[in-house]
Amino acid sequence: MWWAAAPLAQDGLPVTGLPLIQAAQLAALLGGQVPTSAEWEWMAGRGRRRFPWGDEAPAAGSANLRGLGPGCPTPVAAHPAGRTPEGLWDVGGNVWEWTTAPWRRDRVALLRGGSYQSLVQYASCAHANDVPGHLSSPGIGIRPVRRIPPTNGADA
Repeated sequence: MWWAAAPLAQDGLPVTGLPLIQAAQLAALLGGQVPTSAEWEWMAGRGRRRFPWGDEAPAAGSANLRGLGPGCPTPVAAHPAGRTPEGLWDVGGNVWEWTTAPWRRDRVALLRGGSYQSLVQYASCAHANDVPGHLSSPGIGIRPVRRIPPTNGADA
C-alpha cells in the first residue's frame, strides 16, 4: 500500500472544502483513492501508537490542534515533531482526513486525525468522527492511498 506523505496540498496548504464524493474523484484522478477507516488507523499508528508520532500528548510543534496552533490550516510539513516514524506528515491535526467505512449501511463517512479546531483526543490514532459524506469544510482534507498489487506472493 502506498500513502501520500502528506494530505493533498495546493500552494503549501491542505486542499479542503471537498465533500467525500469530490475528494474521491480527485484521488482517482491522481491514481489513488480514499482509504478505508481501518487502513487509515493502521497507517497512523501501526496498532502500537496512541498518536501518529508516538504515545506522548500533542505539544507545540507536533500538531495543529485547538490551543496549539493559529486556529486555521497551516502549511503541510509545518509540524516536524508530529511526523510518524514512517515519515508521514500531518496525520494528527491540521485538517481531518476523509476515510470510508464500507461495512456501514448508513453511508456515513468517517473523518480521522483531527483538525486545527479539534481537541487533543481527536488526534489519537483510534478516534473516528462519523459525518455525512456531503459535508464540506475548510477543516477537512484528503490523503490518497494506492493499493499496490502484491509481487512474488508477498503483501505490499
